[in-house]
Amino acid sequence: MTLVLDERLRIGIQTVHRRTEPATGPWLPAIDELVALTELVDRGGYDSLWVGDHISFPVGILDPLLQLAQCAVVSRRLLLGTGVYLLPLRHPVPVAKQVASLDHLTEGRLIFGVGVGGEFPKEYEACGVPLTERGARMSEGVGLLRKLWSGAPVSHAGRFYGPFTDVPMAPPPRQAGGPPVWFGGRSEAALRRAARLGDGYIAYVVTPEMFRAALDTIAAARDPADRRPFGTGHLLFTRLDATYEQALEAATATLSVRYGMDFRRAAQRYCALGRAEDVAARIRDFHAAGVRHVVLDLVGPYEDRARQIAWFAAEAMPLLRDLMG
Repeated sequence: MTLVLDERLRIGIQTVHRRTEPATGPWLPAIDELVALTELVDRGGYDSLWVGDHISFPVGILDPLLQLAQCAVVSRRLLLGTGVYLLPLRHPVPVAKQVASLDHLTEGRLIFGVGVGGEFPKEYEACGVPLTERGARMSEGVGLLRKLWSGAPVSHAGRFYGPFTDVPMAPPPRQAGGPPVWFGGRSEAALRRAARLGDGYIAYVVTPEMFRAALDTIAAARDPADRRPFGTGHLLFTRLDATYEQALEAATATLSVRYGMDFRRAAQRYCALGRAEDVAARIRDFHAAGVRHVVLDLVGPYEDRARQIAWFAAEAMPLLRDLMG
């Protein structure tokens, strides 16, 4: 089948609270920093603001749902998304309550991106979840979320969760049936899961060609009778600079620390780097491959971040206006 995609390109920003790494001393995120960032993104004409999720990570990271609840107070316009929430690490019943609450606190502007992770096994070990079960837990967990978001009493007896009988959860989310659930992942199993259970797909660390191939796999596995619009997103590591070489150096330094490995070759393959026209051209490639929500993770020193957001809005975004509608 052919997936039903929106034509309009939307552009968002990834991550709220962040600091330059490596760093020394305590990290003390400030409310004023969150307010200033959210206002800058909103004022700059971006469409959305996203946050990632880990229990344990090589650098400091805060809970995504709590951050988005704060952001919703600052902006009444931006879509807010998790990119992505590691659902198998948690029991889905309290997650259903938290996400339903957040859907109300954002006034229905939430996209719930989920993934299985696994690149940092220690967080699975700490949560008592075997790595080999994360895909099956995801499938059962999302199904249980949707049942709990229906507003009707729920009974469930699954492999991992339950049994319980006639448990109501109120209020149901603001969005009918719950917020859209977008799946991450690159494996065949993950893509088929997105096709069966998802309202959308969000990728990271892929090329445009890889993204197009992933959509082909999802389309082939999708129920032909399901003609609902399908959301597509991509988390794109991005750095604007005077030259490609300068941008590559900054991206390599940031991402090597973040992921605890030499990221230079991966940065060359997967990032959008250089002048505004170079970055815009890369985004056009992803749009042609089927991406409709490009989520920019602007890498480099944290102190450069506001300047990068404003720079992209002033010089790269106008080059994409014909796609943005």
